[in-house]
Amino acid sequence: MMPRGVAKSDLPTKICAACGRPFAWRKKWARDWDRVRYCSDACRGKKASGTDQPARVSS
Repeated sequence: MMPRGVAKSDLPTKICAACGRPFAWRKKWARDWDRVRYCSDACRGKKASGTDQPARVSS
């Protein structure tokens, strides 16, 4: 039997505008993938704090 779908490694990816981590395409984003900027609702909430820069680790 043939596997269904596409391997996750073959999906398009973007970098989250809030946390800087890569995230992969999801079916629910198919209609507006060009407008997706955040990897999660939590990161979308961070944009309200006024920072669209990736988080930096302080030493």
